[in-house]
Amino acid sequence: MSEASSLSMRRLVPRIFTKSASAPAIERLVRVLRGHDSRADIGLVQRAYEVAVRFHEGQFRRSGEPYITHPIAVAEILAGLGISPVTIAAALLHDTVEDTDYSLDQLREEFGDEIAMLVDGVTKLDKVTYGDAAQAETVRKMIVAMSKDIRVLVIKLADRLHNARTWGFMPPEKAQKKATETLEIYAPLAHRMGIQAMKNELEELSFAVLHPKIYSEIEHLVKDRQPQRQRYLDRVMKEVRGDLRDMRVRGQVNGRPKELYSIYQKMVVRGRDFDEIYDLVAIRIIVDTVRDCYAVLGAIHARWTPMPGRFKDYIATPKFNLYQSLHTTVIGPDGKAVEIQIRTHEMHQRAEFGVAAHWLYKQNMQNGQSARGSGVTSEMAWLERINDWQQETSDSDEFLDSLRFEIGAKEVYVFTPQGKVIGLPQSATPVDFAYAIHTDVGHRTMGAKVNGRLVPLETKLQNGDTVEIFTSKNPDAGPKQDWLAFVASPRARNKIRQWFSKERRDEAIELGKEQVAKEMRKVNMPMTRDIVQEAFETVSSTLRYVDVSGLYAAVGEGHVSAKSVIEKIQNELSADQDVDEELSDLHITGSPINQPAVSDSGVLVRGSPDILVKVAKCCTPVPGDEIVGFITRGQGVSVHRTDCRNVTSLELQPERMIDVEWAASSKAVFLVNIQVEALDRGGLLSDISRVLSEHHVNILSATVHTSRDRLAISKFSFQMGDTTHLDRLLGAVRHIDGIYDVYRVHNG
Repeated sequence: MSEASSLSMRRLVPRIFTKSASAPAIERLVRVLRGHDSRADIGLVQRAYEVAVRFHEGQFRRSGEPYITHPIAVAEILAGLGISPVTIAAALLHDTVEDTDYSLDQLREEFGDEIAMLVDGVTKLDKVTYGDAAQAETVRKMIVAMSKDIRVLVIKLADRLHNARTWGFMPPEKAQKKATETLEIYAPLAHRMGIQAMKNELEELSFAVLHPKIYSEIEHLVKDRQPQRQRYLDRVMKEVRGDLRDMRVRGQVNGRPKELYSIYQKMVVRGRDFDEIYDLVAIRIIVDTVRDCYAVLGAIHARWTPMPGRFKDYIATPKFNLYQSLHTTVIGPDGKAVEIQIRTHEMHQRAEFGVAAHWLYKQNMQNGQSARGSGVTSEMAWLERINDWQQETSDSDEFLDSLRFEIGAKEVYVFTPQGKVIGLPQSATPVDFAYAIHTDVGHRTMGAKVNGRLVPLETKLQNGDTVEIFTSKNPDAGPKQDWLAFVASPRARNKIRQWFSKERRDEAIELGKEQVAKEMRKVNMPMTRDIVQEAFETVSSTLRYVDVSGLYAAVGEGHVSAKSVIEKIQNELSADQDVDEELSDLHITGSPINQPAVSDSGVLVRGSPDILVKVAKCCTPVPGDEIVGFITRGQGVSVHRTDCRNVTSLELQPERMIDVEWAASSKAVFLVNIQVEALDRGGLLSDISRVLSEHHVNILSATVHTSRDRLAISKFSFQMGDTTHLDRLLGAVRHIDGIYDVYRVHNG
């Protein structure tokens, strides 16, 4: 990690740089274990701890801590979830076989087959060393291991969580890669298992690493508004507690904290401003019985008016991970919306710590049941389906796409003719169903029956439908292009696109060439010039295609338009225009004049008083920047920043370089470009313009672009006479609500 990056991250996200106060002791772990189960086998955990300490002796982590702090921390995370001592012991030993001389056979002899199987399952998740393909293969191995025993996944999640807490000691690019993988795979898997506490922390830490400035800005906005929000929250909770006393119902009433990543997601997905999200007060009521849940709900609705369409009964119809709770939103005091969750203590424990941690292992193990018993199979059907997919495909990346889709929440459940349940996204069609069964079934689909009746393939499926697919016996059968217009699942869409990409690539390349050539003729751009071909290669690389043929194929398949490609080519060519002009065939003769002259550009140059000086548009230098001069053809001296990208080419003609410097005092006016990055909200542009106006800035142009992630990128061009005021101006803009960065930009 570079020193600058490390300092910036340490300031914005100090929690990922935090070390343990001291090496964790076994006593703390034992205390947590006994807190969950007084009869826990502490001797087994102590033996595993002693072995881990002995074999990890002399090993250290990137943070400088002894390596043993990691397996202890992983074990503590699992102990906090109420996991059994057997799994805790496996967590303590999970790195010994891979990172020390301790063999799996030794471990099996000392601790038995069960712990050896768990450690072996975690060990087989090889470290990523060769890019995205290797990462996809690693995740694939994880799925194979956890399909045998899901405790492997629980240990892996805890391992990832502790590593995430120390990402600050990693190089930034590696930490960002891990954070992306965590958001896409590990956090959703934790959600699938119902381990909400782990899911939330994984998301928060990943968000902090991927978007540290946005994370810091939302954290700042939360702190600023916390006192006022807390006063309102206390008022609401006081009234609810009064209702509980009147009903003689025992219960806990607490404010429900809003996670920073959750706030950010709502801003992006729902397109709402921060104030609109954060002002939505949320409380949680925990009572003893299910009957009390419904009684409290009635009291809440009697006190405040419920909002239509905002009541959900997850007690009667639990979510896929057995989450249960009553959700309602009411119009509370002062007309503000209040979100309320009502659940029992058992439901709350399950929601926070997960099905895997409590129901699956704590209860089943106490009852002496197998981890793969009858009760498990139905709940973990999604895991078996994923395992089936990994067996059918040899492409790890393709499997990873299927996994990302499957671990997302499903909203429609349908049946095969044999009675097997298949989960699909809302608006799914028989084609989605066919691809969920098998890729070949999807490709060869020619018709479908829903509940015994023939239906069009674009029919939207409903919960409880029984679906039967008819397939073609023609070996050359394939999907139809128009299926892309109605399929709902990423898996089906990707499979259809892959088929067309593979079968018709040559055709797509030719079609793409024709479309690009047509656009080039419209703008009179020659296709054979070397500089144009180089621009094509540059644009192909920028758009992440392997070569120019890949770019043509993308155009032919409709992934990118020919017009946008030509626009990028033109931009690439125009970026070199200044250099082309300045590298013309002018030959300078005569001896230099030693008397410096001041031009109206504010630059001192060795030349006659009549010499023309211009500030280069490619890098727009201003006083304070280090500059160099270049003698151009018929346009005097062009002044560039020393770090301008064009200077490297100009220095190939050293005889045309000339010394220049800023004048001590000048009435010249300079062009300045700044970029403002902010969380999008109403009135943002108005606030920025007001601050610039207050600093007497004459705005020449402004552009604003808002991404799908609700990030507003604004660029302003203006003129300044005294550029020493620029830092003060940038500081004033940075203090506007929602802005997380502002800086000067140039083209060079």
